[in-house]
Amino acid sequence: MDIATIAGVIAAFGLVISSIMMGGSIDLFLSIPSLMVVIGGTLGATLINFPLKDVLGVFSVARNAVFATDIPISDLISRFIEYANKSRKEGILSLESELATVKDSFLKKGVQLSIDGLEPQDINEIMETEIEFIRNRHQLGAEIFSTMGTFAPALGMIGTLIGLVQMLQNMDDPSRIGPSMALALLTTFYGSVMANIVCLPIAGKLRARSKTEVQAKEMMVQGIISLANGDNPRILEQKLRAFMPAPKAEAA
Repeated sequence: MDIATIAGVIAAFGLVISSIMMGGSIDLFLSIPSLMVVIGGTLGATLINFPLKDVLGVFSVARNAVFATDIPISDLISRFIEYANKSRKEGILSLESELATVKDSFLKKGVQLSIDGLEPQDINEIMETEIEFIRNRHQLGAEIFSTMGTFAPALGMIGTLIGLVQMLQNMDDPSRIGPSMALALLTTFYGSVMANIVCLPIAGKLRARSKTEVQAKEMMVQGIISLANGDNPRILEQKLRAFMPAPKAEAA
């Protein structure tokens, strides 16, 4: 998990819970019926909107997007330079021994295709197809979480209406007004928290992670094609450095 995610979770939930406890007991904000309306209703509406396999798969995508760590671009450049030097000295088949140390499955597959002697154009087509699949998978995950972020406040309002109806129907019984009002208010609270602290931030994280991951994968493809072409290590390095962000002074 990256530091921004940790800081965001602690800040968002920590400040909300702290403000609740400063004003009274946190037990006042616990309501099983409200949770059932918001969480159950949001998941149900999402299942209506998307196929079951997509909804079940999105949680795996979210976990990988939030907790996965990318290989730094500088480390990728150094690794490809080493591969290029070894390939030029000992032949591309010598890279077979390096595959055991490669943890990234995409990079490992690309290097293996180069070792197998595929044409650079064929390698590019295969790897670009996989990149497109990764992009679509993250886009679908972000869309599902964005949809959940839209449904959650709406279900909160539905719960509020349920609580108000129950309250108005029991005005002659003061003992039942409190629980009905709590349901009315807490469902709106839960819907807002679920949308703005959970679903929408995860959707944004998925989009950001997708851009970063796709950029790294595009860089890997360029390096793999250079290996297949037998490019000079210095030329390979210059091609890969084009993927690095410009220094702030130059960008300004």
